[in-house]
Amino acid sequence: MDTLDAIYQRRSVKHFDPDHQMPEAELTKLLEAAIQAPTSFNIQHWRFVVVKDPELRKQIRANGNDQAQMTDASVLIVMTADVKAWQKDPDRYWKDAPDEVRELLVGWMGPFHEGREWLQRDEAQRSIGMAMQTLMLSAKAMGYDSCPMIGFDIDKVAELINLPDDHCMGAMVAIGKKTKDVWPKPGQLPLSEVVITDRF
Repeated sequence: MDTLDAIYQRRSVKHFDPDHQMPEAELTKLLEAAIQAPTSFNIQHWRFVVVKDPELRKQIRANGNDQAQMTDASVLIVMTADVKAWQKDPDRYWKDAPDEVRELLVGWMGPFHEGREWLQRDEAQRSIGMAMQTLMLSAKAMGYDSCPMIGFDIDKVAELINLPDDHCMGAMVAIGKKTKDVWPKPGQLPLSEVVITDRF
């Protein structure tokens, strides 16, 4: 599928075929596409929690406003990030770069993040967002539909997936085969309202 077609055709689907199982090779292909998303300093701090246990998915749904897609979609992925990934062996993020590039960027990484907890969290969330959009567009290109979700008890779901203390929660994404057509887009703002040239 053409990239622009995937962008325009991607919608938030609520009704999925609960009997459809995504082949493991296709799930791997989706996740490999998702990790092509950019991250600041190439930190790659997203962590994709693929929820396969049916009982765990039921528990997540019970803490997610009873959204059927949490159990019915072929795949449920909780998007998280390691907020402290910038501290954890940062050389590995630049292992294939020329020496001078690696030394510059790895040396810069600490001073950029150190003592700026708000920035660490912001960067983690930005990275989650870019990976999530890449994941959903890749799913669409592969013939699947998706639904990003934030309507859940963040603390409870974090507990259910044993989220480490130095990680943060993002949204979750359900991916599968839709069973109902979605509504027409409810209302798109015009470019004139959202694009500013140079200054507000």
